[in-house]
Amino acid sequence: MNGKFINISYIFIAVLLLFTSTKTHGQEKEDSIVHVAFGTVASEDLLGTVSTVNVKELLKKDYHTNILESTVGSVGGMTTNGNIWGQGPMVLVDGIPRSQYDLRPSEVESITVLKGANAAVLYGSRGAKGVILITTKRGEIKPLTIDVRANTGMYVPKSYPTYLNAAEYMTLYNEACRNDGLAERYDASTIYNTAAGTNPYKYPNIDFFTSDYLKKAYNKTDVTAEISGGNERARYYTNFGVSYNNSLMNFGEQKKNKDLNYNIRANVDMNLTNWLKASTNALVVIKDNYTGRGDFWGASSTLRPNWFAPLIPIDMLDPNNNKLQSYVENSNHLIDGKYLLGGTSANLTNAFSDMLAAGYIKNKNRAFQFDVNVTADLGMLLKGLSFKTLFGVDYTDFYSEAYKVDYAVYEPRWSNMNGKDVIYDLVKYNEDKVSTSEFVGSTSYSQTMTFSAQFDYRHTFNRSHNVSAILLGWGYQTQKSNDSDHEGSDYHRESNVNLGLQASYNYDRKYYLDFSGAVVHSAKLPKGNRAAFSPTISAGWRISNESFFKEKVPFVNNLKLTTSYGKLNQDIDIDGYYLYQGYFQTANWYTWRDGASGGSTVKSVRGTNMGLGFIQREEFRIGLEAGLFNNAIVLDMNYFRQDTKGLLTTGQNTVYPSYFNAGRFNLLSYTNFENDRRTGLDFSLKLNKKIGELYASFGFSGMLFSTKALRRDEMREYAYQNRAGRPIDSSWGLICEGFFENDADIANHATQTYGAVKPGDLKYKDVNEDGLIDSKDEVYLGHNNWSTPPFSYGVNLTLKWKNFTFFALGSGVSGAIGYKNSSYYWIKGSSKYSDVVWGRWTKETAATATFPRLTTTDGSNNYRQSTFWQYKNNRFDLTKVQLTYDLPEKLFDKIFLNDMSVYISGENLLVLSKERKMMERSVGSTPQNRFFNIGFTTSF
Repeated sequence: MNGKFINISYIFIAVLLLFTSTKTHGQEKEDSIVHVAFGTVASEDLLGTVSTVNVKELLKKDYHTNILESTVGSVGGMTTNGNIWGQGPMVLVDGIPRSQYDLRPSEVESITVLKGANAAVLYGSRGAKGVILITTKRGEIKPLTIDVRANTGMYVPKSYPTYLNAAEYMTLYNEACRNDGLAERYDASTIYNTAAGTNPYKYPNIDFFTSDYLKKAYNKTDVTAEISGGNERARYYTNFGVSYNNSLMNFGEQKKNKDLNYNIRANVDMNLTNWLKASTNALVVIKDNYTGRGDFWGASSTLRPNWFAPLIPIDMLDPNNNKLQSYVENSNHLIDGKYLLGGTSANLTNAFSDMLAAGYIKNKNRAFQFDVNVTADLGMLLKGLSFKTLFGVDYTDFYSEAYKVDYAVYEPRWSNMNGKDVIYDLVKYNEDKVSTSEFVGSTSYSQTMTFSAQFDYRHTFNRSHNVSAILLGWGYQTQKSNDSDHEGSDYHRESNVNLGLQASYNYDRKYYLDFSGAVVHSAKLPKGNRAAFSPTISAGWRISNESFFKEKVPFVNNLKLTTSYGKLNQDIDIDGYYLYQGYFQTANWYTWRDGASGGSTVKSVRGTNMGLGFIQREEFRIGLEAGLFNNAIVLDMNYFRQDTKGLLTTGQNTVYPSYFNAGRFNLLSYTNFENDRRTGLDFSLKLNKKIGELYASFGFSGMLFSTKALRRDEMREYAYQNRAGRPIDSSWGLICEGFFENDADIANHATQTYGAVKPGDLKYKDVNEDGLIDSKDEVYLGHNNWSTPPFSYGVNLTLKWKNFTFFALGSGVSGAIGYKNSSYYWIKGSSKYSDVVWGRWTKETAATATFPRLTTTDGSNNYRQSTFWQYKNNRFDLTKVQLTYDLPEKLFDKIFLNDMSVYISGENLLVLSKERKMMERSVGSTPQNRFFNIGFTTSF
């Protein structure tokens, strides 16, 4: 680990010297206005923990489809899974809680990431884990302009799992039988004929990952048209988009798998009078998905290659057997006029038959979003005073139209007639049924209503004293339903409501002070505890504006220190309503009034705690902003310490005496008891340089991050198993000491309690030295990465030369661990065998074995979380490479086009890791893909 950091340091120093060794070129001017909570701020006046990405400009060199991909390599503290400082943020689109998945990057103007408590506090409880603000494009004062973008590309699978073929599987399964003292299951003749491919219907050898079922690649195409323009009275913007993709499947009904999506966004900004403005926004999203039935990918990881033949050829049926011919004549599913569907008594349905005969599902998603904004300049009452309000309604709907039929499968009985394999009988399972109509499958909907109103005051006194303030109210409510009869509806709507206050002052953009707070409300808490105040205070000092600094350090054009403290109250981590209320249930294990009906006793299920309160995020932060050599080098970094206090627990170990939980009578209640700590250093570095006609820009961002469980409700026998004092994403398991070599080794070792063991099984360390291997021997093994890795980073590189632009993006993580515990590695009983079993333990391979002995049991001793299956999750992903060419402007002098750019790109191209093969392999699901794209943009 240390060596890797040293290497990264050398690379960083080399790049830094490159960008400062000769005459520098100032950074391209960044946006002077940044969208923040309920307003905008000049970028130079930000008090830290706010990062912004100009998506509109980024798309000129980086075409992407994932909205949050824009933040990779440019926003420190935000990881590729969308977490901010290790926690999942709230996403707002144009100030309203909305899903980023209803957006395409071409609709987006900018993304602002609010990381610190001081930046997010105005959003109340729901903003307590950070906020992502997505601002969509709007019209401008200009003539009518039409911009068009089109892309088409191919998804190419990176890899497929490697499983043993049927003959190999049977050979090694026989070995597993011998290991367990059982008779071999498969005879030599069957294995030989299977390996020779004598008759693939009698001796099946199923390989899922062939051209019989899959294409080599599949296509995605999208087209977008943007129409914008306007004048001082009204500006308009409209975005029309359509995208289509098919799939890898090349078999049965799943050949038709596809997605077809439409997006229409429109907005209008109007100056109604010289003091009153209004705007409206509307979005319609239509998503249609067609999927043939059958879990092909799931079956690919479980169905053994020799189990049965998916198809039964009718030309191999005994022609003199009227029963068999009747099956053919009456079958509703005679595939290509040649095959019946195969199956067994244990496989009455299967993925192949489902794909061929069971039908399809049409999934339909619809979304409608509308909001209206009004802004009034109240300068006639008080100079600098304004008022604005917003009201939005979002509605999403999902339903499926399905077609499903039952079908029969057949299991053949073989004989040999005159040296030829013939099916002399078929065992039929199920019946063919007919359906001529679709039906509505599942349905769900959600509706969100949002409202905000605020007074803003901004004024500058004597050219140096800049004052601003906000007083606001904001709230939203979401109602969800999960089926057509509403039985699955939420019994309580998700809601957030809060008041907010912000007061800011800066003197000559040199000294800054800000107080922001929110009064939050939660219906999840008992009366009397439902309201709380969340305060934050921030300060900043731009040292570079001090005269003594300017004279002595002229190459530093910006240097600002910021700090903040906040205490946010939140109910996000209170997972449910009425948890403060105890309740009782009927106890049928004992009744009153013997011999009479009813009269059952009641039992306590949970106790009452009317003192249940908010969970708090208490945060201290200090930050640094710097710009050197005319902003050729720009640095932004923050150290933060964040304590989450009062996480809920039932307190059965330390808070309440044990008799409060007497099995059938539980008086334990939820209480605010557990505490966590998150500490980190986030950073972003931008380097810019121009050498002749070559312009280069390099970005490096990331975060060093650690967590600790400060307090836990636990009373453990051994201190080394305490969760308190360990990372909150701690991973626990056994220490593996290798394989048992022989019976003597087993006899001389501590007794393992996970089932009988034999030579070739894993042996574990007796940590507590009690002579038994059990859960008491589990120890801390490392970070399991469910939250955020100890070190995460992103890099981006832009090179411009004449009309060419090259862009590359990458991201990496290190410091966490994982376990090889999928079905690909944990091969239990008669599970499908992957290529890892070639390293199995035998007496002959004991010295070089990399896998336990094969067994027909569930392997309960071997397949446990331990150091044997552990690996380091360090990796670097080359996420994106794009080359863009801007056609010379002179080509468009005499035609209707204004400009045009063409580009080629690749995504998810490369993984650098010791465990690359495993990381690029998907088991039981669709494969990971590389995406190769060509596209163009033009305007007229």
